[in-house]
Amino acid sequence: MGQNVAVFGAYGHTGRFVVAELRERGFGVLPVGRDPHKLDALALPYRVASVDDPASLDAALIGADAVINCAGPFASTAAGVIEAALRARIPYVDVAAEIEANVDTFAHFTERARSAGVAVVPAMAFFGGLGDLLATTAMGDWTTADEAHVAYGLSSWHPTAGTVAAGVVSRERRDGRRVRYTGGRLEYHCAGDLPTVDWDFPAPLGRRSVFGEFTMADVVTIPRHLAIPEVKTYMTVDAATDLAAAAAPVAVDGQGRSAQTFTVDVVVRRGDERRRVVASGRDIYAVSAPLAVEAVRRILDGETRTSGVASAGEMFDAPDFLRALSPAVSVSRGPLA
Repeated sequence: MGQNVAVFGAYGHTGRFVVAELRERGFGVLPVGRDPHKLDALALPYRVASVDDPASLDAALIGADAVINCAGPFASTAAGVIEAALRARIPYVDVAAEIEANVDTFAHFTERARSAGVAVVPAMAFFGGLGDLLATTAMGDWTTADEAHVAYGLSSWHPTAGTVAAGVVSRERRDGRRVRYTGGRLEYHCAGDLPTVDWDFPAPLGRRSVFGEFTMADVVTIPRHLAIPEVKTYMTVDAATDLAAAAAPVAVDGQGRSAQTFTVDVVVRRGDERRRVVASGRDIYAVSAPLAVEAVRRILDGETRTSGVASAGEMFDAPDFLRALSPAVSVSRGPLA
């Protein structure tokens, strides 16, 4: 293939999966990070750089054909790495699940990236990217819909240190408020406990108790390009309880994956008609690697639908992209009760 991809935050939990995926698919890998001791453990030639030192980022991206940012919190890293990618005129992809960080990317870089002819795809990961691809696929020939529902059925959720840190940053930026996408816009509000409802996942998961208004990055990526004024996301109560406990994921195989399984159930509604697409797989952090790497591969090969800053479903042919994720992600069109 002969193409080199820089991975900022290569020694982090998700970064290691991304490095392994790139190597398996024949890319040259340029690990980048702030800590040389942690980079040493990758046993690859690496480059030390920090978002606080733009010159170090410029040097780190020399010879890179694209960069994947895996270093959260993305509120602190995304802008600096995007700036470096624009200076180097190479594509940028990140795995940010932080709502505010993704909003910032669209707000601050859309025109500049388009003018520079550089593809920038934020949230190209399990949260944000996968839900957007599924919703786009579910829409099919519809140009508008009334609602999109994204229900996450996780067997567990043991967060990485990066997830915990990102959550702290997001809560601080929201000043304790919750966020939802309603009436065609993001809305911050003060409310009590999260509402709990039952969601009928496809078999074998079945009916599960989920938190409503458990808002994820899909509320940024989906309405970015789909005319849907109400986007709602849900999380199984058991997984949300695990998240609060903040126990780290435990590897159970040689690839470093956990035993966690997931089902992402996406339903779009227009009037009385509903359409459903379901994805399932294993380990929400590990599966972010094929999502991000396939995005880079398609950008470098010219398989894109737009330019500048775009979400997954906007940038790529969503059904074809989902097919390319097999066997890491299994996708089906589920029946509606």
